[in-house]
Amino acid sequence: MTVEFICVGTELLLGNIVNTNAAYLSEKCAGLGLSCYFQTVVGDNAQRLAMVLKTAMERSDIVILSGGLGPTEDDLTKEVAAEVCGRKLLMHESSRKSIARFFEERGMVPTENNWKQAMMPEDAVILENHNGTAPGAIIETETARVILLPGPPNELYPLFEESVEPYLRGLTPQVICSQTVKICGLGESKVETMVKDLIDGQTNPTIATYAKTGEVHIRVTAAAEDTKAANKCIKPMVKELKARFGNDIYTTEEDVTLEKAVTDLLLANDLSLTCAESCTGGLLSGRLVNVPGVSEVYKSGYITYSNKAKRKLLGVKKATLQKYGAVSAQVAEEMAKGAALFAKTDVSVAVTGIAGPDGGTEEKPVGLVYIACCVKGKTTVKKYQFGGNRSKVRESAVSAALSLMRGCMLEYFSKVTFGKKD
Repeated sequence: MTVEFICVGTELLLGNIVNTNAAYLSEKCAGLGLSCYFQTVVGDNAQRLAMVLKTAMERSDIVILSGGLGPTEDDLTKEVAAEVCGRKLLMHESSRKSIARFFEERGMVPTENNWKQAMMPEDAVILENHNGTAPGAIIETETARVILLPGPPNELYPLFEESVEPYLRGLTPQVICSQTVKICGLGESKVETMVKDLIDGQTNPTIATYAKTGEVHIRVTAAAEDTKAANKCIKPMVKELKARFGNDIYTTEEDVTLEKAVTDLLLANDLSLTCAESCTGGLLSGRLVNVPGVSEVYKSGYITYSNKAKRKLLGVKKATLQKYGAVSAQVAEEMAKGAALFAKTDVSVAVTGIAGPDGGTEEKPVGLVYIACCVKGKTTVKKYQFGGNRSKVRESAVSAALSLMRGCMLEYFSKVTFGKKD
């Protein structure tokens, strides 16, 4: 079965808010085995909304509309949908009582236009909204099923999961499951080349690569009659990817981030960590301290933006700075060694670079970054040349630092570890 999304709201077209509903609905419906080929954003205009809805109903089995169910005059979704589907709008007493109760519980008095939200298409399945005043609805026609949902994500998400998801699950003969294989240390083109034969010959399951900052994710997706069968279909492909990428895979779990994988590796081996940052200015430490439990291993961090700070806090030699400059392999190495020494940690990582937009030269262009990692006294330094604006360079440097840390620890222990569990 096919599904199509129509997100309603002029504010979406103007870029005043980000359309997170489309991404959420896409992921949810894909997991239900529904194929989505079209998504539309339309403003608060009855004529254009009617045109878009008619087109969607002609080519898709299910049409989900979000937004435009509020009490104001420019909230037109329900009125347009009822007209296109040939239904009258009738007062739904249960919804009216729910709206009255919503205001009463908050010590507020509803205005006359609030009762507009209780006017529902005749013969529709009404979806009670426990988080707002706009109920949803399902209109079943001869050609399509039209589902109306409120626009605010804090209302749409729970309403979809409580009422729409069970309804859709009953319509689809298959389920679609997926598993993500997350890779660090390799670029997207390299990863795609290594799996090109699998992509060319894929049937079920299918695989697709997605580039992230400093990472590449491979999503393995399978369709089957139930979740158990779909996961059984996925397993051999994931096993093949592990054989091809080995240590470059840091997890196959959806909720594990690179910083969590690094933290788990430190915890599993009882290692302590410190960070010394120049151009990243604390972003690396910020990524790490987002991980619950990192306090067991993360001991301290140094933000040494100036040469004076590098000398005073990390013991970088004045002669090294004068001879090679702050952005150099030599300074990165001394930063890492000094951080480990002064913080008395097993592992340290240091970052120094030119984030831009100014400060670059022909010899040392913007985006040049050196990262050093010291594990139990053994230091590795790598040179990187990142593209993009200042923010992108700094984010790329953080991801590269996490990847280098992980790689250095795995090399030191000479064993494959994906964290606490594979």
